[in-house]
Amino acid sequence: MNNESLLRLLWAIGIIASGLGLYWLATRVILARARSASQSGGITPSGSPSILYFTTPDCIPCKTIQRPALEKVKNTLGDQFQVVTVNAYEQPDVAKKWGVLSVPTTIILDARGTPRHVNFGATAADKLLKQLSEAK
Repeated sequence: MNNESLLRLLWAIGIIASGLGLYWLATRVILARARSASQSGGITPSGSPSILYFTTPDCIPCKTIQRPALEKVKNTLGDQFQVVTVNAYEQPDVAKKWGVLSVPTTIILDARGTPRHVNFGATAADKLLKQLSEAK
């Protein structure tokens, strides 16, 4: 491996590490903002874990990927959790308050209403099930 190849490899590793770091930081910032929003009211704790689901009527991934994933979770867990759907077009202030920048976004709340996980984009049912089990 010559010096030019090594330099390209180091640049690639640096760019990937920077991207992962920014994603981690963005997730932490949004989760902190969601925790602040949950403390200021708006979502009433249900006594069981919940999924706060931000969507819009014209969101194709919401219809084709996220809703079926939520249905799979519902079929698996039944009434052990609650889905709170927020239309980001009709309630932009709620979406802004929770730090939602795109749809679909799902936020996993524990039984006390404290945000535990945030997912940007469509999220698979298996991942949602794992997050809900951690949020009990």
